[in-house]
Amino acid sequence: MQTLPQTMTAVVPGEDAGVRVARLVQVPVPIPGPGEVLIKVAAAGVNRGDLVQVAGMYPPPPGAPQTLGLEVSGTVVASGPNVERWDLRDEVCALVAGGGYAEYCIAHEGSVLPKPPGVSLIDAAALPEVYMTVWTNVVDRARLKEGETFLVHGGSSGIGTAAIQLFAARGHRVFATAGSADKCKACVELGASRAVNYREEDFVEVLRSETGGAGVDVILDMVGGDYVAKNLSLLKLEGRLVNIAFQQGSQANLNLMILMLKRLTITGSTLRARSHAEKAAIAQSVEREVWPLIRNGRIKPVVDSVMPLSQVAEAHARMAGSSHIGKILLTP
Repeated sequence: MQTLPQTMTAVVPGEDAGVRVARLVQVPVPIPGPGEVLIKVAAAGVNRGDLVQVAGMYPPPPGAPQTLGLEVSGTVVASGPNVERWDLRDEVCALVAGGGYAEYCIAHEGSVLPKPPGVSLIDAAALPEVYMTVWTNVVDRARLKEGETFLVHGGSSGIGTAAIQLFAARGHRVFATAGSADKCKACVELGASRAVNYREEDFVEVLRSETGGAGVDVILDMVGGDYVAKNLSLLKLEGRLVNIAFQQGSQANLNLMILMLKRLTITGSTLRARSHAEKAAIAQSVEREVWPLIRNGRIKPVVDSVMPLSQVAEAHARMAGSSHIGKILLTP
């Protein structure tokens, strides 16, 4: 077993002259407990949840570190008692409840996935959060079935680029919305049948036309606000809407009669606070169903940019400005 340092650089929320910021600090290297592994971080994925945590509105669940970061890739360098699958020097990626923006990170073994062949160790950090989120929401909760149509809002985001590729590869007709011609082009190149520039077109009108007036079966939305009513109007009979974020707010004015008449379902979820067992079950599904598609080249991580941990403020600004296509990664 290699000798590990006692301290490391990590990023935690803080304040600077009354402004909430992400701050680099020195903290002890964590020690893995039962069922946990310690990963030497190659890269950490940036997620909007990190920005919300810095703003003071998304505290980590009990027991999770204050350190930012919800997914990592790297190499296993230590393990706690009762770890069964992972060995030292295994190259992995992992979903974590916090701690990813650091040189070393603790992960529960059930939330760890092997680095797929053909994917670099750094790029692997772009995989766990997006595919586990997409799978549990679209397949487990929204029950997207063979032959059904699917719309994802924010198609050029990390979640969007993953969802487009996954469900196009699984044979679904996929639609997306995005905020520029370049982003829409990227969505189509990843497998979307049609990408709608929401700044120039009404996605409801466009997609009704694209589907011959039928609408779509499942919508994955991270916008909220007035999109909720629009989504419901676009859904088919027995359609399902699943919300995973609310960039335009979590309040919506709805006519609930449409739910009754079309027998619609609205659902939503978060991933961070789920139990180890729930996350492990999702990880197993992703490894079984998604990892083979990565191995054979049918889907791939989409990485917008890679920045050093010292540029966390720039990385967060890029995400906040929505200028990225795919994942933004940080390297220690």
